[in-house]
Amino acid sequence: MKRTIISMAVMLLGCQLGFAQESKTTGLSLQQCVQMAVKKNINVKTARIDDQKSKYKKEEAYASLLPKVNFNSNFTDNVQLPTTVLPGELLGKPGTMLPLQMGSQYSTTASLSISQVLYNQTAFTAVKILTKSSELSSLTVEKASEEIAFEVAKLYALSQTTAEQRKLIDQNIVRTERLRDITKITVDNGVGKQVDLDRVNVNLENLYTQQSNTKSAQEQQLNMIKYMLDLPLEQNIALTDTAAMPLLKNEPLLQTDFSNHVTIRLLESQKDLNLLNKKVISDGYLPTLSLSGQAAYQGLRNDFSTYFKTGAANKWYPMANFAVSLSVPVFDGFEKRSKSRQATLDLQKTQATLESTKESFSMNYKNALNNYLNSKDVVRRQKQNLELAEKVYKETTLKYREGMATMSSLLQDEMSLSSAQGGYLTALYNFKEAELKIMSINGDIKNLFNS
Repeated sequence: MKRTIISMAVMLLGCQLGFAQESKTTGLSLQQCVQMAVKKNINVKTARIDDQKSKYKKEEAYASLLPKVNFNSNFTDNVQLPTTVLPGELLGKPGTMLPLQMGSQYSTTASLSISQVLYNQTAFTAVKILTKSSELSSLTVEKASEEIAFEVAKLYALSQTTAEQRKLIDQNIVRTERLRDITKITVDNGVGKQVDLDRVNVNLENLYTQQSNTKSAQEQQLNMIKYMLDLPLEQNIALTDTAAMPLLKNEPLLQTDFSNHVTIRLLESQKDLNLLNKKVISDGYLPTLSLSGQAAYQGLRNDFSTYFKTGAANKWYPMANFAVSLSVPVFDGFEKRSKSRQATLDLQKTQATLESTKESFSMNYKNALNNYLNSKDVVRRQKQNLELAEKVYKETTLKYREGMATMSSLLQDEMSLSSAQGGYLTALYNFKEAELKIMSINGDIKNLFNS
């Protein structure tokens, strides 16, 4: 009996622990969601990898300007010595050709060589190009971070708006269920009409359907947030910030300078890169100067058994040299001229894109600012309209209970209330989207992930 009680206690404790573990919910603010997405999103991760790769490429370019030192050695076994033919006059046999084997059977060489670029303008400019490319990669990481921050913030606002919609539907269900109970009592007492009860039940079923659809939509939105944050789908999360929370700390003002925006800085860097690409082609017309040197020892042997012994027959013969090389390009068939013209066109294309982007930023910001002010006003008016619709519905409900209003009037006011709720939620989400658009254009979106 005692053992049975202990077993049951352990089972109950295990069930409680399992339930507690399953019901554990992680609360996430908007800033926490954005920071997690920027840290874990695959697009940002790959951008960071490319950024790191560009830094290694820059180190590779620097390496081309540093000295190169190599050690080489070889061992040769001349199994059959090569034969050369000498004129007989050298050995007192004029008019004949005498074959002669020359060299030694074994030959060993060990050498140390060094080379250094003294002047190569193409290599110098290549280092600048890769330095600018590294800067470009860093800006790409920043751009990817801002883009994912914008998408996560939009999804967060949508999910919070859906949560507000769900609350309103739950309140509507409670009111309608209360109305159904009252109407059923009047029908049972022979005072009310069955058709009125049927109308209430139809509205109630519609609300149940809305509740189910809204719950499903909210779960899908939360699952999408988990995916973007690289969280397991089985983990429970709750969004702690409210839909009405302001995103902009200060009222936005009209601005025309967007030079600090990451997109503009990317294009400016691309323009600088185009200039450097054109310069590196022009540098190909300049001469290059380099220094090289070599020191070596050579051993020649015919007897391998005494190969490593010292003696008059086992000498190592030193040799050394150094050279200065000058290369002057003379004619390349107009190859560099064609490349230079292509680089000029690339520069013109980037310049045109930069100017067009600056103009589009000014236009988009004006439109975004106008949309923000309009959305803010719409939210205010829709909120007032919602409060008024709730007030009218309550008064009509009270009159209906007292027999001073018909069911048709009550249902009509209920439809007006539902329409006002939908209008308010739509306006609220549009306002959040307008705020995020302002933040995206003026660069404040980075404040969501820069703590």
